[in-house]
Amino acid sequence: MSSIILLVALFGLMYFLMIRPQRKRAAERAAMLRAADIGDVIATVGGVIGKIVAVEEPGEVVCIEVDSDVELRVQRRAIGEIVTRVGDDSAGDPPPSDDVEAPE
Repeated sequence: MSSIILLVALFGLMYFLMIRPQRKRAAERAAMLRAADIGDVIATVGGVIGKIVAVEEPGEVVCIEVDSDVELRVQRRAIGEIVTRVGDDSAGDPPPSDDVEAPE
């Protein structure tokens, strides 16, 4: 009887330490992919950085501009991260610091 309780406790521990955090990360990634929109600067999982200029009709393919007159079509799932969002004014600003004095 105690071995069954130990086995159930082990599976419960595995669920809370492995499966649950993985599902949370997957849900956060899915939300990030859905939030990517025209004008956002993104980095793909392959390391290409560009600005989303169009989303094709099914919504699974986005066109990114990597340089002037150079556009790439990539699948939405290839987006690794959103570097800056449209209208995000604080994207390139460093956080304020109280202990650093400005040079004179």
